[in-house]
Amino acid sequence: MKSNNWTKEETIIAFNVYCKIPFKASSKNNPTIIKYANILGRSPSALNMKVGNFGRLDPELKKQGIVGLAHGSKLEEVVWDEFNGNWEKLAYESELLISKFAHKPIEEISQIETEDIKEGIEREAIVKQRVNQSFFRSAVLSSYYFKCCITGLSIPDFLIASHIIPWAKNKEHRLNPRNGLCLNSIHDKAFDKGFITITPDFSVKVSNDFNEFEKEDAVRDFFFKYKNQKIILPDKFLPTREFLDYHYQNIFRK
Repeated sequence: MKSNNWTKEETIIAFNVYCKIPFKASSKNNPTIIKYANILGRSPSALNMKVGNFGRLDPELKKQGIVGLAHGSKLEEVVWDEFNGNWEKLAYESELLISKFAHKPIEEISQIETEDIKEGIEREAIVKQRVNQSFFRSAVLSSYYFKCCITGLSIPDFLIASHIIPWAKNKEHRLNPRNGLCLNSIHDKAFDKGFITITPDFSVKVSNDFNEFEKEDAVRDFFFKYKNQKIILPDKFLPTREFLDYHYQNIFRK
């Protein structure tokens, strides 16, 4: 294992890992920590310490009384300032670096499907978009401990990283994890179509469009059961209230 100081490239990868792992679940024994430590040629303890160092820079964690590790390097601050808020740059650049360190294609590293993508000038753009979407999904779902924030469902195949402000409506925040919610596929569809919303105080609101179906058991079980309930909050990347208000004002069927 390496004993020298961390490079900027390694630190960017560590920030990528910080985004992909529930903060409270980070440890030297965590499989994700071990996986990326091996790619970096670092010990799991060293990478786990880096993840903890990024935690000290996260204001949302500080609000929860989680301060991360007390000591860190100036380089971590540089990387945080450069990439926090510039999510598209972080997502693709960090995945490219992981690909470089692992000596594997970025498609394999990001575990994206490419069989349907034809060779040609548009291939790189499509691959980049899918890599970015994969990063967004990982960052959002891990923040919610891979559980639907409304129901607590934890079956990965049924979970969606839902955009609060839709992908097509705001390019700047397409990959911002704070513009995401972990929802099961049914509530994701309902949220996307405006049949439910999450208010800025993190409560579930159900559209009046459901009223004509309120006697149906399925509608009561899937929707009215959760009306006015608080969502399960993530351990980091708390949904931005401004984004939630946008959804309530512009997408929710009142």
